[in-house]
Amino acid sequence: MLDIKFIRDNPEKVKKTCQDKRVKADIDELLDIDRRRREALQGIEDMRAKKNKANKAIKAAHSQRERNKIILEMKELDRNSDRLDKNLKELDKKFHKLMCRIPNVCLRGVPVGGEEDSKVMEKVGKVPKFDFKAKDYMEISEKLGLIDIKRAAKIAGTRFGFLNGKAALLELALINFAFDVLVKKGFIPVIPPVMIRSEMAMGMGFIQQTDDEEAYYLPKDDLYLTATSEQALGSMHSGEVFEEKELSRRYAGFSTCFRREAGSYGKDTKGIFRVHQFDKVEMFSFTRPEDSEKEHKFLLEAQKELMNELKLPYQVVNIASGDLGLPAAAKYDIETWIPSENRYRETHSASNCTDFQARRLSIRYRDKKGQLCFVHTLNGTAFAMGRMIIAILENYQQKDGSVKVPEVLQKYLNFKEIK
Repeated sequence: MLDIKFIRDNPEKVKKTCQDKRVKADIDELLDIDRRRREALQGIEDMRAKKNKANKAIKAAHSQRERNKIILEMKELDRNSDRLDKNLKELDKKFHKLMCRIPNVCLRGVPVGGEEDSKVMEKVGKVPKFDFKAKDYMEISEKLGLIDIKRAAKIAGTRFGFLNGKAALLELALINFAFDVLVKKGFIPVIPPVMIRSEMAMGMGFIQQTDDEEAYYLPKDDLYLTATSEQALGSMHSGEVFEEKELSRRYAGFSTCFRREAGSYGKDTKGIFRVHQFDKVEMFSFTRPEDSEKEHKFLLEAQKELMNELKLPYQVVNIASGDLGLPAAAKYDIETWIPSENRYRETHSASNCTDFQARRLSIRYRDKKGQLCFVHTLNGTAFAMGRMIIAILENYQQKDGSVKVPEVLQKYLNFKEIK
């Protein structure tokens, strides 16, 4: 959530942010409601002052007649006060609904435009050149018995899959590898809840961004299934105050994630690239405002280190404004080479959300002067398991139909090839 004072002082900048992010939000309506809300608050304060004055006058009255006159006046004040309270509640509801729709302001260096305007920053690694006809991961999997989408569809419907045998062990190896690297970098390992209360989902900007289309919601319990562990990691310190020396606080969370993929009709309908349920290791940071851009680069470098160790070819992309989503002020994606598609596909993202989520969730720190300031929050994918398994199967496939295991993962497994 943006600071309303910032919106009042910079309405045109906020309007441009909405335009650049392709978000529909009426800033003029918000400012009008904000003005009326402040007037209502002032009216209530004035009413309270009058009632206090009337109470004192009753005590000081010299006759019952005089007291009765003041009591009648107070009853009228009470009626007016009830009307003002009701009006304020209605304005508050409209105000918070509009405020929750305002996106975070983009940082400098973010390309303006849609997906096609995102900028490739660098390419790392050589794409493989096979001396045989390369197969896609589902062909490889069928031969090796690794991924079963038919039986998954039988029990759960489309966009699900079983990971079988050595594919399951490969996921566990990826998890162990990610945690080994991240713990050495100071990340605290966490296995968080996969359900969060609605106010936490709202605070993270999860609900407003998707309009509930992507979310799995349990209305009886008022709980959302998390689409990524960052939603639990980010809200775990809601209402808390860090000491400055505690920052940056970094977490690495592993969890199962759930997405409807409502907006991806017809996209990646076969296989496990785009599914309703998947596992993921996610990085999350709480940091001081002056450190957040540096922390963003730190998360990106951690992602690159993981990818470099796997020796998978990839490119880093600076994501354009229209593809950032509501909370992010800047985002980098890593896209990994998928041979069967002859293109790079998104496997990682790293976002700087500045103080947008911290304001909603009241997460602050006490600086050296003793003042309370909002932290900045950042998140980054370590590994989305299904997509990493796809990339490994396709990039490490061999002529005889087997798949070589990346060297860095071999120490976690009792095999070097999947045959």
